Amino acid sequence: MMENFKNDVVLELPNITEIAFTKVDKNYFKVICINFLLFFIPLLVVLIVLHHFVISEEFLGKTTFIYIAFFLFFEYIFLHLFLGFPKRKYAVREKDISYTSGLFIKKMTTVPFSRIQHVEIDEKPVSRLFDLAALSVYTAGDSSDDLEIKGIKKETAQQIKEFISTKINE
Repeated sequence: MMENFKNDVVLELPNITEIAFTKVDKNYFKVICINFLLFFIPLLVVLIVLHHFVISEEFLGKTTFIYIAFFLFFEYIFLHLFLGFPKRKYAVREKDISYTSGLFIKKMTTVPFSRIQHVEIDEKPVSRLFDLAALSVYTAGDSSDDLEIKGIKKETAQQIKEFISTKINE
């Protein structure tokens, strides 16, 4: 039985960076900005309320520093989101799906169709305003999604889901 076993050395590795990746929909940046503001505006309101009603006299001299720190943090996060947005790309190939993202820490995830258990499409409220969805791919043995592509047109997400479902049922 072992005489039929063959395990050749791989001499040339495929270069996944040469894949033609597709960028997520440009309207997804609007979704990111709206969600960003929905998070930071309440924080600013809390900061203002604390400043006017709670902070004692001894901290009043430091409020300028607190506001500057808050807005620098706000600008840093926004800049990171803005510069990292063009790095969000996906590719669907014959036997797998890949997603790449990240500005400082680049991440590329590839999931072969043979490992996929199921695929879901999620539409969050703000994304729905722009007809966008997120495609989540799940593999065996894990309770969380193994690959999530946010910011693709709902119709495209549905087409990818049907393509993957066809492939995993073959």
